[in-house]
Amino acid sequence: MAANEEAMKYVWEGAIPLQIHLHKSEVASHPAPPPALVLAPRIGYLPLLVPLIKPYFKDSLPPGEDSIWFDYKGVPLKWYIPTGVLFDLLCAESERPWNLTVTFLSLYLSFISFFCLRDTELGYTNLSFPFYLLLFLRVLETFYLQIHFRGYPSNVLIPCEGEDSAKWNFVNSLKEAAYIINGNCKNVMNMSQSDQEDLWTSVMNGDLDAYTRLLPKLKMGNIEDEFSRKESLSSPVSRQGGGTEIDVAGQVKTARIPVRLYVRSVSQNFENLEDVPEIDTWDEISYMNRPVEFLKEKGKCFTLRDAMESLLPEYSGDRAQTSGEEEADGSQETRGEIKLVRIQGIELKLEIPFSWVVNNLMNPEFYLHISVLVIGPQR
Repeated sequence: MAANEEAMKYVWEGAIPLQIHLHKSEVASHPAPPPALVLAPRIGYLPLLVPLIKPYFKDSLPPGEDSIWFDYKGVPLKWYIPTGVLFDLLCAESERPWNLTVTFLSLYLSFISFFCLRDTELGYTNLSFPFYLLLFLRVLETFYLQIHFRGYPSNVLIPCEGEDSAKWNFVNSLKEAAYIINGNCKNVMNMSQSDQEDLWTSVMNGDLDAYTRLLPKLKMGNIEDEFSRKESLSSPVSRQGGGTEIDVAGQVKTARIPVRLYVRSVSQNFENLEDVPEIDTWDEISYMNRPVEFLKEKGKCFTLRDAMESLLPEYSGDRAQTSGEEEADGSQETRGEIKLVRIQGIELKLEIPFSWVVNNLMNPEFYLHISVLVIGPQR
């Protein structure tokens, strides 16, 4: 198996073990039901877990219409953000399993427990479920989330109609990515209804083979880099990014790379990730769509650091140091620094070729989701 194929296979097989608790305010049975244990695909979405979770809790629910949502430590979880990104973003120091609470339509935010292994390497250990469950129950700390069936927080979350909403979100993100890459989204719009259904089904089922068979119809192109050029020429899954052009000056320039950036800023520096304060509200996180213009000069490698400097120039180079401007009281302002960059659960070194990141760690809708922890300006 080519290196790129293997990396993509690991990404698609990546999963977060969840321990899902029904919020105590919605328990209508005695005793309360034990938590549900689910392996949630990293590239999937929380609404897609409802068909598995709802039957488990149905005998414990009070009368009423269901409207399901999840929370982590009181923070409603945005259903349109991939599950793996939610975990990377909300857990600076990975907790396993991730415990969440699920809420069914009176929607009241509860915690759904996510049992989550920390992705310290590229990949995910594919153990049989009973052994894996035993492993994380015995070795890993519990990270509790809740599920709600009542009290939907419409002031925080946009409405969700289950799988239909997740599919709508995926297709629209795919159109946006195509427009960023190609300047139009006609290849997505021209896909037959059956092809769109098959593409979505492949994502829901984690079927990488079915997904890659449909990719030529999207015509998104690919990026080559020194690290994986040989593999990418024959790999069916090195598909992200725009087409490549070589100008007379010997530069290689590709179309822009669709990036969704999630930035959390903390005011105080810290030695260990365990010391990072918990998130209390989504107001603490900046959410940005910022395409990266992939520009490569002959003999030079465009790295993840270069990409981050273009995305967050206020935290790059000399700007991340002191401003050099003395205040009236003699103090100096430190611009701040990027403390952590996490993609697909991996804390990447900034020197890695950005083309490798794009070709291997993009989500199926062709967006690269980057979770960033920064230290804010200090005086």
